[in-house]
Amino acid sequence: MKSLRTVLACSALAFAVVPVGAFAEEAGDNAQIIDEGLNRSQIQQMAHELVDDIGPRLTNSTNMRKAEAWAVAKMKELGLENVRKEGFEFGRGWEVISSNVEMMGPRPLELTAIPVAWTPGTEGPVEGEVIVAPISSPGQFEAYRGKLEGKIVLISRPGTGNEPSQVTFRRLEDDDISSRDLIAIPQHNPDGPGGFARFVNSIKTFPKQLDEFLASEGAIAWAKISYRDAKLLHGTGYNHEVGNTQTLPGVEIAAEDYRRLARLAIGGEAPRLRVDTRVRFIDGDTKSYNIIGEIRGTDPRAGYVMAGAHIDSWHGADGAVDNASGVVTALEAARIIKTLGKRPKRTIRIALWGAEEQGLYGSLAYVRQHIVERAGEEGLSNAELLANWSTLYPVTPKPGFYDMKAYFNMDNGSGKFRGIHAEENIGAIPMLEKWMKPFNGLGAKHVVAGATGGTDHIMFQAVGLPGFQFIQDPLDYGSRLHHTNADTFDHLRPDDLRQASVVMAGMLLAAANDKDTLPREPLPQKPTNTNPFGQ
Repeated sequence: MKSLRTVLACSALAFAVVPVGAFAEEAGDNAQIIDEGLNRSQIQQMAHELVDDIGPRLTNSTNMRKAEAWAVAKMKELGLENVRKEGFEFGRGWEVISSNVEMMGPRPLELTAIPVAWTPGTEGPVEGEVIVAPISSPGQFEAYRGKLEGKIVLISRPGTGNEPSQVTFRRLEDDDISSRDLIAIPQHNPDGPGGFARFVNSIKTFPKQLDEFLASEGAIAWAKISYRDAKLLHGTGYNHEVGNTQTLPGVEIAAEDYRRLARLAIGGEAPRLRVDTRVRFIDGDTKSYNIIGEIRGTDPRAGYVMAGAHIDSWHGADGAVDNASGVVTALEAARIIKTLGKRPKRTIRIALWGAEEQGLYGSLAYVRQHIVERAGEEGLSNAELLANWSTLYPVTPKPGFYDMKAYFNMDNGSGKFRGIHAEENIGAIPMLEKWMKPFNGLGAKHVVAGATGGTDHIMFQAVGLPGFQFIQDPLDYGSRLHHTNADTFDHLRPDDLRQASVVMAGMLLAAANDKDTLPREPLPQKPTNTNPFGQ
């Protein structure tokens, strides 16, 4: 990392092209932010508390409740005001007590495996032969009817090894970033299921159908293959709604172990497994919670700007890069601003989202509560909302729609900020460039037109509000850490997170104080078929 003197010089040079008097106070703010964030960071201490002390934070689990309480206490400790929990309906809590999966024959072998989230445990060891029965749709049920009694069913195709073709740890080159400076042409087919509808079917509807079929055929458990090699596990499962719990125990087995089982079963005598998984369902409170706190603005009519990250994680590890890194960066940005005694014009709101991993439920709940309503949304289940919310029209703004001026999201691991996606809001680019310019010397210098998806900012973008995701160095986030049992504190990059918190603090303060506001995109209206002739 460059010396502080060099960084401050870069920050000062960013203002050399404008009259010094016009931005003297702002330049001083940024110099103080850089100094405080780089020299007195609390990033590692907060990450240790959340990641090492509390650990995995599956939605509505015991650890998640601890994390919610920690976040409330931490916001108050940092001096944030109006700290609160905002609840929304989610479903059952679930957590693993213990797990052991062994191959008993043709030779003894302890397997690398993890229970699939929200599946019941065996509640004592069960044993059975495996059968390879890859099933990915209800149309395949008939082929296995009468063959599954007493079996542990391997439901995934084994495939072959997927050794990486690229390095597992990397930083972005400028060409990688410039390739994102494109706006995609949207496609709309009113007769076909949307992306979220297909997603919901694959993770919620079909797994329950498969579970019912396997149980009716007398299977005793099922197993799926990990979608990464190198003994990595995920354990993702999505049937958390009350009344939609699967009946059979399910485990995810490391790819190398799974393929061995399949080869043995196909090539000769079927292996026999012993599965002992003990889990706990938690039903006392079916709500998940967003944790929100504020640095109050001096002008109550000016609205607010917001930064956020999701605080929940999967259960295989400690949820360090996904997404404790974003949580502690947002909190550290708030700490910097409060420590320096800055009093922004607009309120700065920090939001730590719940239940992101199961379908962006926390940010969706916030948008529904504060921002807009969509025709027909009331009375829909979580799964129905997830599948259909973006297709419901008309969209009607609530009073809070006009209060939110900008949202900045972090959820791509612990890599340093290289810039920000304008999310196809081309009118926002000049202001984003202006707010980021003081931090170009720290490596955050790119504003690209393109959009990125898969996390909470898209709920704001979906209704025309300026919500943005930062561009981050990928490091090993996608290659081996995202949702895996390797996502621990050791893989956080403290220097990168110090840089990210400085950039986030600076952009929040600039957005809160700028006399101008970001342009909004049009309020969504029902699109027409982009291929009316079906060709």
